[in-house]
Amino acid sequence: MKIAFCTCVQLGLSSIESIINMGGKFSLLITLHDDRAKKKSGRIYLDEIAKRNNIPLLKINHINDNVTISTLKELDIDWLFIIGWSQIASTEVLRSVKKGVIGAHPTLLPEGRGRAAIPWAILKGLTKTGVTFFKMDEGVDTGEILDQYEIELSACITATELYEKVNNAHIILIKRIWPSVYNNTIIGKKQNELNATYWEGRRPEDGELNLNMTVNEADKLIRATTKPYPGAFLFLNGAKLVIWKGSFNKQDDAISLNFVDGVYYVTEYEWIEF
Repeated sequence: MKIAFCTCVQLGLSSIESIINMGGKFSLLITLHDDRAKKKSGRIYLDEIAKRNNIPLLKINHINDNVTISTLKELDIDWLFIIGWSQIASTEVLRSVKKGVIGAHPTLLPEGRGRAAIPWAILKGLTKTGVTFFKMDEGVDTGEILDQYEIELSACITATELYEKVNNAHIILIKRIWPSVYNNTIIGKKQNELNATYWEGRRPEDGELNLNMTVNEADKLIRATTKPYPGAFLFLNGAKLVIWKGSFNKQDDAISLNFVDGVYYVTEYEWIEF
């Protein structure tokens, strides 16, 4: 069985490492050119792991490039994993491998199709989320579900903490489905369209705080956009204050922000002059 893996983020690298540690093998790794998406959350490079394990590495600008399709066909790839990749694969890419393309999405599909799943789970105040591995089709996060892992969310969880939980969930799930993928015995289950929801993409500027917010609203935005994301921010005294962490309780050496219903204490931050 010939299997390829496409990623440019830590979630994908962790999955690749898990399979190799289990004794699994890849026929091809695919990633972005080094100068692309340098500021993407969780951005990683595959050169070292490809060289260490003697795996061909293809660097591309877009998943739908002709070189991607021709290489997959030339290597006679059976299954392709596309993990942590924001570009939508075309029908031609989906048909360029013999068995199919497997994706992963950090929600319990069909809930939360779309973008920015980790920040949205916090902003929406969910009590649980998860990771879904699915067989990709022409839709966005609409393919048959192969396996899911549920993640409980605390009321004070941060994006940093949730990203790590999502990363661990990828490791657990790929270990679980790998044998059936490799043996071509994996079976999918159709998603219930009646339960489908869609979450919009988010931009760095969506992290801007407003002092007319409540303290709870500010705290939620700060927790949702902290590392590995660009961070919540506001402009004060001619500079940009990027906030990574804060507290409802008074802290020594903290920056005090007066929101509409109370004070929030910023404990981890950086100033950016402009």
